[in-house]
Amino acid sequence: MATGIPVKKSTGRPFYISYDGKMDESSVLNLQYPDFRPVYSINGANSTNMLMYGDNRDALLWLLHNGYKEKIGLIYIDPPYATSGIFVNRNQEQAYSDFLGGADFVEFLRQRLIILRELLRSNGSIYVHLDNNMAFVIKTVMDEVFGSENFRAFITRKKCSTKNYTKNTYGNISDYIMFYTKSNNYVWNRPYNPWDFESMVKEYPCVDERTGKRFKKVPIHAPGVRNGDTGKEWKGMLPPKGKHWQFTRDKLDELDAAGEIYWSSTGNPRRKVYCEPDKGIPVQDIWVDYRDSINQSQKTTGYPTEKNLEMLKLIVAASSNEGDIVLDCFAGSGTTLDAAYCGNRRWIGVDNSPESIKAITKRFTKGMESYGDFVSRKAEAIQLEMDMGIKCSFVVMES
Repeated sequence: MATGIPVKKSTGRPFYISYDGKMDESSVLNLQYPDFRPVYSINGANSTNMLMYGDNRDALLWLLHNGYKEKIGLIYIDPPYATSGIFVNRNQEQAYSDFLGGADFVEFLRQRLIILRELLRSNGSIYVHLDNNMAFVIKTVMDEVFGSENFRAFITRKKCSTKNYTKNTYGNISDYIMFYTKSNNYVWNRPYNPWDFESMVKEYPCVDERTGKRFKKVPIHAPGVRNGDTGKEWKGMLPPKGKHWQFTRDKLDELDAAGEIYWSSTGNPRRKVYCEPDKGIPVQDIWVDYRDSINQSQKTTGYPTEKNLEMLKLIVAASSNEGDIVLDCFAGSGTTLDAAYCGNRRWIGVDNSPESIKAITKRFTKGMESYGDFVSRKAEAIQLEMDMGIKCSFVVMES
């Protein structure tokens, strides 16, 4: 694999997406919004979680001007994908429509992203989940709103099983999650997947005779010429042309004395990197284990486009700490809220679909049903039978 030589990062000239009707940021943040009022609350004024019914731009502006500015630790949103479709639940009841497209969709989402940025804590993160219709356009918008320097990852997720009905192109089985932060100092609890023995042996093929630990051999040099200590001779050797030592010569002496340098039969030094089986394998940016509902036994609310709960648990655990507020303003079936609750985080959910409110209510009161079952028609939007003791306020727009 070719390795680039690191140089000072060039930012180049900034660029922005342009279209008719693009509102300046100050105007977005000063838009008028209706009041919201609680209509049902399990734990009165002390409730820590909040479910809001109404237009999410109005709800976000209300939050911004009512004590939540820079208070949100993590945001995950799964907005409409500009598919020009209508989505129904398992009862064939319309859950939401997705008719916005082009510049209308871009501005719709951009305005909400601007407000979300103001709600986000300085060490907070945001994940935006889209498919190939708009993901690459919105990447440019995210760079503009959050700063390209705060871009962390562009995750490709396998969303479903292999499709066999494609004729003239490749099967569409992926969607994308953009991960940005508010600043360079952000919450990050690095996630790991557990090792299996076969993968461990393949990745760490050597065994240390002294400790019995598995290790792999990696070069002790890196691309780029250095004129300081890491560019000088060590044990009679210079780093390869165009490269430098990864460590100072004193540090290399320490590693060698500790038995952490492997010397080949030809005198070539490499560093021993030991396997840490308790940690596992760091999660990468291609996710194949978090498909959405795929079989009849899987539990679901029946809401269309419901996302994988384990995927949201991973995101919540990686980019927030216990007690943080997690916000999803396209709450849908409430998977993000459920993941936050399971991880001892507080949550705020917003949606303008009555079917969404029913699905979230059902999730937290009745639980979910097998994929093949229908969502109960008895779950009403504001009859919150909180059998699980969930602390939640339910609020709607003031009419």
